[in-house]
Amino acid sequence: MLPASALCLFCALADLNGFAQGSSSTGKAAGEIVAAANKFLTTLDEGERSKVVFDFKDEEQRKRWSNLPATMFKRAGLRMGDLTKPQQETVRALLAAALSPQGYEKVLQIVEGDEELKKAGAGGGRPMFGHDEYYVALLGQPSTSEPWMVQFGGHHLALNITLAGEQGTLAPSHTGAQPALYELEGKTVRPLGRETDKAFALIDSMDQTQRKQAILGFKMHDLVLGPGRDGQMIQPEGIKGSALTEKQREMLLDLAGEWTGIMHEAVAKAKMDELKQHITETWFAWSGPTERGSAAYFRIQGPTVIIEYAPQSLGGEPTMHIHTIYRDPTNEYGAKWRKR
Repeated sequence: MLPASALCLFCALADLNGFAQGSSSTGKAAGEIVAAANKFLTTLDEGERSKVVFDFKDEEQRKRWSNLPATMFKRAGLRMGDLTKPQQETVRALLAAALSPQGYEKVLQIVEGDEELKKAGAGGGRPMFGHDEYYVALLGQPSTSEPWMVQFGGHHLALNITLAGEQGTLAPSHTGAQPALYELEGKTVRPLGRETDKAFALIDSMDQTQRKQAILGFKMHDLVLGPGRDGQMIQPEGIKGSALTEKQREMLLDLAGEWTGIMHEAVAKAKMDELKQHITETWFAWSGPTERGSAAYFRIQGPTVIIEYAPQSLGGEPTMHIHTIYRDPTNEYGAKWRKR
């Protein structure tokens, strides 16, 4: 965990441990998330409400997300820097209710990394980076039965959380990091460290025959299905799950869990059970060197999941600037529930 005083740079995270302690599956019922959303709404005046709540069917708002800074991509909703401290706390309580403790911490680390980028002088003094430049929006009214959405994002972060009763999905969402490694109060922080380490462990476990299948014969420079690519598909490549050993399939599921596990426990477990059913039909592709610490792209693609991880050649050292995307071609923005 990040030091409490460091986390407070983004929020009053003395409450983080409390959220984590209350994170069992029974503590993450739809009612708790709805209650957190309604508490946030009660802190707003009429004008603020009109800016943050959109119709659930608002396609324009649903797709208004990006990994780019706010100065390069205009978002709608309420800017964190324009909210009072108590209002900010209710936004964070909502995120903590909807996400797992590990997922919530990942979000905080991404945002804190953006603050480090700001401190380093990125943006030339323009309001591009940092804690204040993240936005929150709701689509639909918080409900324990009808579908609704929570959107939260800014530079290198775009969470699209669709909820429908006890069900939910994070697809599509973007998690990234710049810097992907930084020091805070004497401790090393790696927002995407587990993803990185688990991917290299998986490719390391493969024999030469498997590597020939998994490693693509060309260089990938960025996400194929990143922001703005809704509804698009790519041909599966790499090595199929059926060609992996049982242990390697477990490693592949564990790697995918770094994205599916961002959501709270009940939703994450349901998604993981689904991925297990399709693991032999799930592909793993790799592009780039296999030496640990190097910049390499990888992709996980199955019937109900697409995950990409792409170090960026622009903006300095590639391993310090990473983009990732999580999609579900069968349930983007909760499509299953929107058809009801």
